Amino acid sequence: MVVGIVSEPGEDSNEFVIVTPDDTEIKTGEFVYYESSVEVRNNSGEIEEQEKKIFARVTGREQQRGFPDQFMSDPGVSPDSVARKLGISTDGVDLYNITATVIGYYDEQLSDFTNPRIVPEPGTEISLASDSDLEEYLTEAEPNEGSAFIGDLIHRPPESTKIHLPIDAFASTHLSVLASTGSGKSYTASVLVEEMMQPDSRAAVLILDPHGEYGSLEEMEDSELSDKFQDDGYSPEVQIKRPDDIQIRISELSLGDLFSIIDDPSDPQEQVLAEAWNQLQSEEDDYISINNIQDKVEEVGDEKDLESSARALDWRIDKALDRDLFDHSNHLSLPELLEPGQCTVLQLDTMDLRDQQMMVSVLFRKINQERVAHEKGRESELEFPVFGLLEEGHRFAPADGDARSLPVLSTILSEGRKFGVGIGIISQRPSKIDDDVLSQCKTQIIMQIQNPLDQDAVKKGVEDVGEDLLSELPGLTPGQAIIAGDSVNTPFLTRIRERYTEHDAESLEATKLWQQNWEKRRKEPEGVTEPEDEEGVEDRDQPLD
Repeated sequence: MVVGIVSEPGEDSNEFVIVTPDDTEIKTGEFVYYESSVEVRNNSGEIEEQEKKIFARVTGREQQRGFPDQFMSDPGVSPDSVARKLGISTDGVDLYNITATVIGYYDEQLSDFTNPRIVPEPGTEISLASDSDLEEYLTEAEPNEGSAFIGDLIHRPPESTKIHLPIDAFASTHLSVLASTGSGKSYTASVLVEEMMQPDSRAAVLILDPHGEYGSLEEMEDSELSDKFQDDGYSPEVQIKRPDDIQIRISELSLGDLFSIIDDPSDPQEQVLAEAWNQLQSEEDDYISINNIQDKVEEVGDEKDLESSARALDWRIDKALDRDLFDHSNHLSLPELLEPGQCTVLQLDTMDLRDQQMMVSVLFRKINQERVAHEKGRESELEFPVFGLLEEGHRFAPADGDARSLPVLSTILSEGRKFGVGIGIISQRPSKIDDDVLSQCKTQIIMQIQNPLDQDAVKKGVEDVGEDLLSELPGLTPGQAIIAGDSVNTPFLTRIRERYTEHDAESLEATKLWQQNWEKRRKEPEGVTEPEDEEGVEDRDQPLD
């Protein structure tokens, strides 16, 4: 369908301007195309002229001609009625200049768009891209072949263009989901997990859940959703683990881990502890208890005439390690946590921040070591790729560098692609994430962001998104997103599909709960406390985040 005519080149070398009547309602972010002859290399390697569809994205819209100002002078009288009394036709009064930026033609050999570096001549007809072309060319994903059905395009009618993302792409090159609170980031992450657990993927997924928002993913096991997740004997398994179920074996700590939790050690104390720990590690005995460390520290202190430093370390070691997080025998069993077709949710909501960071540091270092061992032909507990999703990612990879988990995450994000460890970072504060970590996430799902600092962080960390799309961030509504990066051939605006499972990240209805509790206390006899009535809580609206 022809929607306009090229009137002139745009300000940028890749831009052109279309004149169109208002009734086309071409929206910012929409895709259009024109046909042109371009030089391409055929299968024989020879250059030849071929007619191609050259696609472009609409980046701006402004009125070129409308009703004269005098028509608008009285707000109580409609411009149409004034025009009729004066005998002036109102047909075709509104004309708009639409700015579009060339994306290019789809090159089957490259499986990507190629920009011909020319804009269409004035007078060229511009047509609306078809739904089928957009479904085929925006990503390389094929439905039901290891792909994630993420939703549809904002500027098209609902469900007219179903968009799939290739799971292999974002699981290997890392992912970020960035959004203000309430915009749908954890909702969107859960949609991706639902897709990764489909029969055509059967991923091994580990979710670090600081707020307990992902427990409802257990519903993927329900028979009521069998048409979504079960096939040919396969059904996804979902494990929810609480802090009581999660312990770190002391022998799995690194020296850096120890230094980070020992209370303000002096230089001599660090010297003694480092020597003692290295000796224990060299003994190749994974049974290391608090007493083992203290005995070895005392031994090293005697050898180096640092007895006072050794004694000062004794209570510091007790304080750091004598708590529920650490154990000398139990440990995080990777085969228990990670299996194809299994999603494990570690609910860390009752852990303090430092313990959450330590958990991520030890766990992901071990995952990375096992994957490196497998890829190098050594014995390993993990013979398959894994994908880890970190909610509140700025907690674990902060911009100020003050987190024990940052070094191991930085290593995985820069090297994990080679060894099959994928990371997904979810955050409401992009400006608080380490710059290198954010830039290593090569697929981005960006939702509404109001904070100027966070907008700037996105602009710096995301290379593929143009200013026209980034300008949309404040105006996006919950469930709308920009998707960019390695998983797509060009950025686009999408509407996230509805979840199959319920969403746990609900906002409390404070006024309703206040009223209920006031009524309950008013009716209770003095000194008698009834069980809390949760009636009405299940009927709460379920916002996206």
